[in-house]
Amino acid sequence: MRNIPVDVTGLTFVCVAPPRPKLVSQETGEVKVDRDGNAVFTVGLSAADQMGRIDLLSVALSKDPGITLGQVVRVVGLVAMPWERQMNGRLRWGIAYRADDIVVATLAAVPPAGTSTDAA
Repeated sequence: MRNIPVDVTGLTFVCVAPPRPKLVSQETGEVKVDRDGNAVFTVGLSAADQMGRIDLLSVALSKDPGITLGQVVRVVGLVAMPWERQMNGRLRWGIAYRADDIVVATLAAVPPAGTSTDAA
């Protein structure tokens, strides 16, 4: 399937489910690996736009990003991959998300009250 780059400008992401290894099989506990042999992790994120609309995404990446529940994060290299397949005689479809990295967002410093940021 085709990878579609996602423009994350104007979106705020919050970790709502901490990183965990993605399993190939629930029965065996086998962890999915990428083509380079790295374990694949999934992270649950909320994505809020400037209008206040929120979507929940499960994002896969080829490393443990080391983020925790509730942290505001920045998603690097996010792509969407539409998929469909037959499962138990029914057609299922959806969008899978993958990122190059997920890092803790750095917030801009707010100047103390009463100080001017204008150059004199």
